[in-house]
Amino acid sequence: MFTSKKLLSAYEKATRIQFDEHSKFIFFSDVHRGDNSLSDEFAHNQNIYNFALQYYLEAGFTYIEVGDGDELWEQSKFQVIRYAHSDVFMLLRQFYDLNRFIMLYGNHNMTFKNPKQTQKQLFNFYDEYDDLYRELFPEIDVKEAVVLENKNVPVEIFVVHGHQGDFINDQIWPIMRSLNRYFWRFFHIIGLKNPASPAKNAQKRHKIEKNYSKFIAAYHKTLIVGHTHRPKFPKQGELPYFNTGCCIHPRNITGIEIENNHIALIEWRISPNDNGTLQILRRIIRGPRPLSEFSNK
Repeated sequence: MFTSKKLLSAYEKATRIQFDEHSKFIFFSDVHRGDNSLSDEFAHNQNIYNFALQYYLEAGFTYIEVGDGDELWEQSKFQVIRYAHSDVFMLLRQFYDLNRFIMLYGNHNMTFKNPKQTQKQLFNFYDEYDDLYRELFPEIDVKEAVVLENKNVPVEIFVVHGHQGDFINDQIWPIMRSLNRYFWRFFHIIGLKNPASPAKNAQKRHKIEKNYSKFIAAYHKTLIVGHTHRPKFPKQGELPYFNTGCCIHPRNITGIEIENNHIALIEWRISPNDNGTLQILRRIIRGPRPLSEFSNK
């Protein structure tokens, strides 16, 4: 019940964005960009992620990052993350300059809920090469949630990270951040799993997903979230619950696409061709299905 209350609050305060059949969106969540150390779970997928972003940039997509883009639980200094993955941030800057980048905060980058911290960390960055400050995402407004309203199809889509109401990752997130920063960031390198993380705890993940379903059923919303790291695309007759998955899986990154008023679950991975040459490929896992199937107005 508490999860539904928190999600409803986020929905009511969400920024509303209109779209139509010409709009294109890619949703990635839980990128967890780190400091490129051994504890940086994103580092092994950065080439896949960069390639995918370049594809979406050239194809005219708007990128909505559904929380936990930056790993600010393990690394306290955003500038260290930006320096470690400077190529990624230059791509994100191109999306931003075209007004095609929307950043949501999650529990791992809850710091950006504070506008003062957003201004301090994201508006500018120090260019070590030229020894001066440059703009990164000037005036960016990091949001808790957005609602996409279709102009022609009676459907709206509620997009939020999904940690809302998860006690450990919401109400007491500063405590969990401290534990993660000074304990779990070192121990997960040798394979120990953080029991607080829904991505590493199946029982916790299923409980959270049940709470999403209760919210959808009670308030008749189409929901796109991340947080659990488990990709989800509803089968025929199921509640309209979509999960982007994550970008730190050992073999691939997953996301949700909307194009031509259709929605699909996709993955990007490195695969060999017939000659043994490694290549980065996009594959549709589920869908595409017309958004009209998820009418909720």
